[in-house]
Amino acid sequence: MDLDDRTRVADVMSTPLETIGGDAPIRNAARRMRDENISALVVTTGGGCIVTQSDVVAAVAEGRDPEATTVRDVMTQDVETVTPDLMLEEVAAMMTMYGVKHLPVVDGDYVGMMSSTDIAEHIS
Repeated sequence: MDLDDRTRVADVMSTPLETIGGDAPIRNAARRMRDENISALVVTTGGGCIVTQSDVVAAVAEGRDPEATTVRDVMTQDVETVTPDLMLEEVAAMMTMYGVKHLPVVDGDYVGMMSSTDIAEHIS
């Protein structure tokens, strides 16, 4: 197979990128994810951070108040990123290796999100 025929991140990533501030209550994050039908948001005040549905569910399961608990309190930090030119197979391998379902796409700045759902939808 010619490398030019293989799928790149830019062809599959979710855009536009959805973001949220670190000081927002997790209830706002949950609503945004529900309303946009997505499962992660890039945290604009975190520097390499995202908040996922799993982060929010874990906080609620622990009994944390969704209005008083902020995104910064529960966000996933130091998240690996990918570039738009990476091949889909490479991203799938990274997700497996790191045990994650979301990788922000960076091209100088954040430009999209790559999720395991994006990959599954593309190959099905």
